[in-house]
Amino acid sequence: MKKYFAEMVGTFVLTFLGCGTAVSLACGSDTASVVGTAIAFGLSVVAMAYTIGGVSGCHINPAITLGVLCIGRMTTKDAVGYWIGQFIGGILAAACLAAIVGMAPELAEGTKTGANACPNGNIALGLVVEIVLTALFVLVVLGATAKTNGATNNFAGLAIGLSLILIHLVGIHYTGTSVNPARSFGPALFEGGDALSQVWVFIVGPCIGGLLAALIWKGIDTKE
Repeated sequence: MKKYFAEMVGTFVLTFLGCGTAVSLACGSDTASVVGTAIAFGLSVVAMAYTIGGVSGCHINPAITLGVLCIGRMTTKDAVGYWIGQFIGGILAAACLAAIVGMAPELAEGTKTGANACPNGNIALGLVVEIVLTALFVLVVLGATAKTNGATNNFAGLAIGLSLILIHLVGIHYTGTSVNPARSFGPALFEGGDALSQVWVFIVGPCIGGLLAALIWKGIDTKE
């Protein structure tokens, strides 16, 4: 249960700090806001990796958990526990962020929760972007945490966090960058509108990306 609770806490921190930054900086309004938001998500992962990594491995992302499950590094029972914890964490973070913004909406520069949405309702583009970016991100996670990497495992959290910054720099203008169903589902519940009607894109896309990453990693590492 401690592993599942750790995943809930980690996902809360990622969603609250990452989406909170997107709201505060009006992410997408200029280059600085995009860079700032990307860094916030990446640093959140780094911070949590060195906080709960020893407890749960710090997936804090259902797509990562799916990839790890598919290559046989965890059981289905644990995967389900992780998913439940992650989605609860994302919902609680979005609720907290929405409550704070609601108390002083004039101070928020962007949307109230930093939710994701497809550009101009372009579902196909949103799916492609989320699938590709998630596949790349989860591939980094699987590789960086592999036992075959030896001592470099100590720097896995840093490598994963930095890669998430790059992922966001590419994807923010297209979808707001999800690559994480739990990070998208919670904010969509409180944002409503397109974010809620399109939330399936940010669940299906990352899940497909996670599966692709697992297949690619199996082709790279013969020891899995």
